[in-house]
Amino acid sequence: MPPPSRGTAFGPAMLTPSFGNQHLIHGNPHHGSHHLAHHQMQPQQHQHLQHQSHHPQHQTQAQHQQTLQQVAHVQHAQQQHAQQVVHPLPTTQQQQSIQQQAAAASTIKEVWKGNLETEIATLRDLVEDYPYIAMDTEFPGIVARPIGGFRSKADYHYQTLRCNVDMLKIIQLGITFYDENGKCPEPISTWQFNFQFSLSEDMFAQESIDLLIKSGIDFNRHEEYGINVSLFGELLISSGLVLLDNVKWVSFHSGYDFGYLVKVMLCQALPAEESEFRKYLHTFFPALYDIKYLMKTVKTLKGGLQDIADDMAIQRIGPQHQAGSDSLLTGHIFFAMRGRYFDGKIDDEKYLGQVWGLNGVGTGTGPPINTAGAVQYTNGQGQQNGSNVPSTPTNAVPSIPNTGMTPGPMTPQQQMNPYAQPPPPQNSQQGVNPMGSGGFQFGKIGGM
Repeated sequence: MPPPSRGTAFGPAMLTPSFGNQHLIHGNPHHGSHHLAHHQMQPQQHQHLQHQSHHPQHQTQAQHQQTLQQVAHVQHAQQQHAQQVVHPLPTTQQQQSIQQQAAAASTIKEVWKGNLETEIATLRDLVEDYPYIAMDTEFPGIVARPIGGFRSKADYHYQTLRCNVDMLKIIQLGITFYDENGKCPEPISTWQFNFQFSLSEDMFAQESIDLLIKSGIDFNRHEEYGINVSLFGELLISSGLVLLDNVKWVSFHSGYDFGYLVKVMLCQALPAEESEFRKYLHTFFPALYDIKYLMKTVKTLKGGLQDIADDMAIQRIGPQHQAGSDSLLTGHIFFAMRGRYFDGKIDDEKYLGQVWGLNGVGTGTGPPINTAGAVQYTNGQGQQNGSNVPSTPTNAVPSIPNTGMTPGPMTPQQQMNPYAQPPPPQNSQQGVNPMGSGGFQFGKIGGM
């Protein structure tokens, strides 16, 4: 072998300062000291090795092997130190995130247009043994407030729901299945339906979209691979999940959620009167529970869905503000509440069919409300309370609708309703202007 140069293979520059000091600073002090004690050579030995390095033919085989072992040992220790610096251990939060993603992947089934019919067929068989369906939707927020005369606060809240549901598109639907005892099917318990949605063509509230993007929703994929809502409505009606008394739907503050589902199955705008809407709701979902309404009895539970889960020590699976994860959490909370606060049985005469935010539930009836003009567009005021549930204040501020990520020509969904006419005199008895789709004049306030 060629003669080693001084200070490289086993000279003092290699063995003492670069290796020993690094371990004393970054590694285990005892470990570093051990290597120093083990590998530093006495001056006499070092001089002998230096002398022999000029005369490799004088080295014995044992001395040569010992030298190679020393070099290999030092290099191995340096590699271990480099790995400690370059590859730190993940934090506790990162580990939890990895675990949650793995759990969600094994529990939540993603449904796009390519596997829609296959998964609907699976659910048609599954619902016979798991007749409880926990549900959540994600939608693009609140973009408009109705203006006109309203009989009550309840009427105003329904008209706000109606004009937004009619104008906007559902983004996700999550459903999770349970049996009578609250047990989920395994390994898949949750189906997350991803609908076609375009940020360049469809209307939305910016704050809501920002929230959904942060939660991990990929809108490019929704635009290319999203489910057609008309096809989904047809399949849902014949799926065995709706129209049946023995299938019980579970939700949280779900006026808008059921509004979108009724619209999808009707394939038309929602009725002008809430009483008509409730008839459709009862037809499609004859047995439903709203956790927000159940909370009227449980005075200790407050806030949104995640707040309740935290109070009841129920762990979430999957990302918040995605419909699959939210539906799974909704179902877990329902069965935990039923066991803890209702002695294992819900009084159907009192709670079945009640939806928070409809028919005056949670909103109050109040005196008639009179405002002026057409539908007001908002820019996302009254946003979600932590669970994608919009509020409906009576003092919405008019602004230009948010119509997409980039400026450009208005799409048909962004234009004034073609049936709109100049507003007639206000009719405080009728509640809304009797024109346009569903009785509204969908005109923008201000210029673009």
